[in-house]
Amino acid sequence: MKNFFTSMLGALVAMIVFAMGIVLLGVGVLGAIAAMNSHKTVEVSPGSYLVFDLEANITDAPPVLDFSALTNERTRTLQLRTVTRALRAAASDHRIAGVFITGDLRSSGYGNGYAALKEVRGALAYFKASGKPVKAYLTNASTKDYYLASVATDLAIDPYGMILMPGLASESVFFAGAAEKYGVGIQVTRVGKYKSYVEPFVRKDMSPENREQIQTLLNDLWGGIVQDIAGSRHLTAAKIQATVDAEGLIQPEAAAAAHLVDRVAYRDEVIAELKKATGRTGGKEAFTQIDLADYARIAKDGEAVPAKKEGDKPAARPGRIAVVYTEGEIVDGEGDAPGQVGGTRFARELRRLRQDPDIKAIVLRVNSPGGSVSASEAIQREVRLAQKAKPVVVSMGAYAASGGYWISAYSDRIFAEPTTVTGSIGVFGLQFDVQRLANDLGITFDGVKTGKFADAITITRPKTPEELAVFQRMVDRVYGDFITRVADGRKLERSFVEEIAQGRVWSGAAAKKLGLIDEFGGLDTAVRFAAEKAGFGAHYRVVEYPRKKDLAEVIQQFAERFSAENARVPGVAARIVRRVESELDTLKAYNDPLGLYARLPQGLSIR
Repeated sequence: MKNFFTSMLGALVAMIVFAMGIVLLGVGVLGAIAAMNSHKTVEVSPGSYLVFDLEANITDAPPVLDFSALTNERTRTLQLRTVTRALRAAASDHRIAGVFITGDLRSSGYGNGYAALKEVRGALAYFKASGKPVKAYLTNASTKDYYLASVATDLAIDPYGMILMPGLASESVFFAGAAEKYGVGIQVTRVGKYKSYVEPFVRKDMSPENREQIQTLLNDLWGGIVQDIAGSRHLTAAKIQATVDAEGLIQPEAAAAAHLVDRVAYRDEVIAELKKATGRTGGKEAFTQIDLADYARIAKDGEAVPAKKEGDKPAARPGRIAVVYTEGEIVDGEGDAPGQVGGTRFARELRRLRQDPDIKAIVLRVNSPGGSVSASEAIQREVRLAQKAKPVVVSMGAYAASGGYWISAYSDRIFAEPTTVTGSIGVFGLQFDVQRLANDLGITFDGVKTGKFADAITITRPKTPEELAVFQRMVDRVYGDFITRVADGRKLERSFVEEIAQGRVWSGAAAKKLGLIDEFGGLDTAVRFAAEKAGFGAHYRVVEYPRKKDLAEVIQQFAERFSAENARVPGVAARIVRRVESELDTLKAYNDPLGLYARLPQGLSIR
């Protein structure tokens, strides 16, 4: 009895402690949410420098919640349109004296892609063209950091810093050896000799075709990046390439000698110069400044309705343009997990926007490597229907390939950047079996059936040649549909689409030559085109989807994120663990009802 009461008391205490923990977590989350959503007064002092801290992940879609305020992470999330709008507004704001770029980008998920960074770079160039200075300070700068900072009128680097710009690389992880070792069988059905997503599961190295397409893609992307840098630094692409090949990791003195930077200086020297420029020399106060994210809240929005003057008649309600962000892997169903584009959910939203009389045009912003064929078709179906009712414009981000291209093919105009990864028009299927693995553990399977193919979808044995032929016919049919939709949507000859498809990925620069896209330009350009197509002047507003989550969803998401972050393996081992985790995580997106996928090559990570 004594043990009973002791156990009961212990359980009661544990429940109280658990409940208190939940309450404290909830209070912390609520407090953080309140703090982030509080509309503190933002003031801009005359002569301020707009501080663009690169310690951020720049995403296409607006963040539902910036979790950096709730965890020990320093990285914050900035929306692309927030950054570009603030920089463009600052160009004509007499209170803003200049821009100061500092810090290092922190990439996560589909953020900080080169296509998005080109848009940011364009906004920085727009600010620079106003005649105001753009100053930048680098420490250990990656290629992406330097790509943005190279716009600056005054670019300094720390004496003990460097520019880590050895060129672009892409490396895949191959699982075929592990699958063979542990007895996991993998069978493939596919169309397109370049459709290499399946290679990591059935090979131990890159195929010649995959090596060819990835090399061509990287050459195109790198060429565009170097050309942009050369234009800003008044250098030739050849001279930059020579420095990169000679140095690899470019030391400060070499960077200055090659005119990649203007000077080598300590941070305190640069800060002292900024204090002098803003009239605070010798004081303890920081130089006069405002953070870009804070400034964006009060920046004049290019889509805003013009200010009303005294005696004006009430203005008509401005037309609305919907920007729909398809950012992440395309999956069947709702796809509520971060980084997923649910076919059902997005098709439903597009249908709602199509039927909404206040929405006069739709801009589909695509930053996706593709995924489920069924989900891609569900989204594309609604895009086709919407196009019959109102203008539909596609803006491609860093990735708009395979399923991402599938949903883009029907539109009034496709905009992309030269560094956008697109195309990859192909289809594949993966069939797994665990027969040998189970047998090695002493587990066997047996059963009965009423039809020849009744158990064809089992994972307990390999598929027979006849079963594989059934799956291959499905892949062939879907590939044929893919070709048809691209030819129809892009007004191209079917034979030409068959020739350039084959699952091959293309850069935006190559895609424009092939007719897969119409025009170079970013999201702002696409929105302006949609406004013109809808008959608006500057009199319109932008509404964005996905919607923001309600409080219960936010708390649940934070709890999951909190647990995941605290469960991470520390140290160097974490990098290996996270790399393998990220590759295996893609298996979670394999939920297409037919087991068919249109997706970028597995592990295509450009850095």
